[in-house]
Amino acid sequence: MSAQHPMFTDEMKEIVESFVVETKEIFESLGNQILEIEKRPEDKELINSIFRAVHTVKGTSGFLSFEQMSLLAHRFEDVLNKLRRLELKYDPSMLEVMLEAFDLMKVLMKQVTDHNIEEIDLSSIISKLMALSSGAKPESATPNEPHTEHAQQIESSESVASNAGQQEDSVPKNSAHQEAPAHQTAQTQKLDKVVDSTIRVDVGRLDHLMNLVGELVLGRNRLSQIVTTAEDNHGSEDFAHQLNETSSQIDFITTELQTAVMKTRMVQIGRVFNRFPRLVHDIAREFSKEIELVIEGEETELDKSIIEEISDPLVHLIRNAADHGVESPNVRESLGKPRRGTIHLSAGHEGNHIVIEIQDDGAGIDPEKIKRKALEKGMITQEEADQMKQEDAYAIIFIPGFSTAQKVSSVSGRGVGMDVVKTNITKLNGMISVESTVGKGTKFTLKLPLTLAIIQGLLVGVGSETFAVPLSSVLEVVHTAKKDVSTVHGRSVIRLRETVLPLVEISEILEVPGRDESAQRFHTVVVGIGTHKFGIVVDRLIGQKEIVIKPLGAYLKNIPGIAGSTILGDGRVIMILDAGELLRLAQKENGQRIKLPGELSA
Repeated sequence: MSAQHPMFTDEMKEIVESFVVETKEIFESLGNQILEIEKRPEDKELINSIFRAVHTVKGTSGFLSFEQMSLLAHRFEDVLNKLRRLELKYDPSMLEVMLEAFDLMKVLMKQVTDHNIEEIDLSSIISKLMALSSGAKPESATPNEPHTEHAQQIESSESVASNAGQQEDSVPKNSAHQEAPAHQTAQTQKLDKVVDSTIRVDVGRLDHLMNLVGELVLGRNRLSQIVTTAEDNHGSEDFAHQLNETSSQIDFITTELQTAVMKTRMVQIGRVFNRFPRLVHDIAREFSKEIELVIEGEETELDKSIIEEISDPLVHLIRNAADHGVESPNVRESLGKPRRGTIHLSAGHEGNHIVIEIQDDGAGIDPEKIKRKALEKGMITQEEADQMKQEDAYAIIFIPGFSTAQKVSSVSGRGVGMDVVKTNITKLNGMISVESTVGKGTKFTLKLPLTLAIIQGLLVGVGSETFAVPLSSVLEVVHTAKKDVSTVHGRSVIRLRETVLPLVEISEILEVPGRDESAQRFHTVVVGIGTHKFGIVVDRLIGQKEIVIKPLGAYLKNIPGIAGSTILGDGRVIMILDAGELLRLAQKENGQRIKLPGELSA
């Protein structure tokens, strides 16, 4: 079929875009529903739901002359129709054929999205579906059959996160549908249902709106400062009262507008989570394992920009749990465990953060095994290994090139993956922690800010300068006596409960003059970034403020240790600290990499 499909015209553009939106929404849940058949083959409503979804795709693709998709959906529908009418009995071997059909539907859908229709060979899958429909058993599938390759092709070329943004923002509110011929009316009315409730907005426009709201927040903060000054200095109580009342109203409206704009950028994390049941299914099949994935909190929302960054880290963590974590059925049985392993994936809000947990009931991480491997590779010394606590050993798995896999597979063992996880989480000013018990399982916990545009910041004073530290990175603030500071390997540290905490001096790294070196007490802002914890030494705590992150521009954007700037209510421009970069700068002091408990890094 020619790439110049008759539907790709200006007249039909709105209808095709509506089809794309509706079909992608169907596909979001269809893949997981197909996997559910394996657990609930007798659930008539589940099979009815899948049938209705495929039937809709068949109808709308046929109406738009996407013939191959219509044919494939039609044959798929035949099988589902017989299953729901109990004319066919579900057999586990049917699952792989259904997944192959679904993968090919996604390949065909991508052609529509790209406006590039090319005929693909459907003869094999059509034959399999027709055989199923007639009651025959399909041939046993192998892990490397074409449908797996198609799934990987789609996964690599289509970011789940960007799809989520397109689906959320899609469909113009326009009525080119009226130009369609009369015989198209029934299908057009169905598409109108989607159009009536949604509107397509370019993400760039939302970003621009977010920037304007940021400017409004800065103006609000400035106005609040002026009102405070007026109340202190102005003689007329009535004037001060009116000014305060107006300021409060603007403050309220600004906050409401800010919340509304933020919500337009929010995406349910389920858009990312939806890809994992299939991922776990394919890994379990490849390695002959039995694994159940339990997902909770998929309705949790966070900013689209964060969604785009966490997709890859979650893929690596889920793959590791399925490959390294969960043992084979026979091994589990010999250990007194159920043959089927379980991976729990959950998300939830905690203040201004989102917390994501990936927990498995597999073999766990052996810290001694990690130490031995790190010693072999020359990553640590024997002395460091002897002194290393369990949580410090876990930090080694995030060093680039480290792997305990016995053999290289398509899933893991190439020495890449966990360092990508840490890098992406650190980039977002997030934290990742590991808990594990040998023989019982492992839990990874990710703590991330909800958004990156307007954040809560802790204002601190160092010498004559004021800085903002993103509150999402701050764990606590402790008052520290100078006498409690020790030196280890040339680095200042304090003991915080049971942990040795390295200290970072902003005044030295950023060359800020005026810090009172003679002061016997100072404040330590304890910051967590990735797998690290360290303390930032400051002279004064000024307070917590909502701050708008402003870029520094082309000439200043590469200043080490600075993430951006913001404008305070009194008009002053202050710098926002990049905690991750501060740590890296501190580690490079004296031309050497300093390794302390809890801060192993590459």
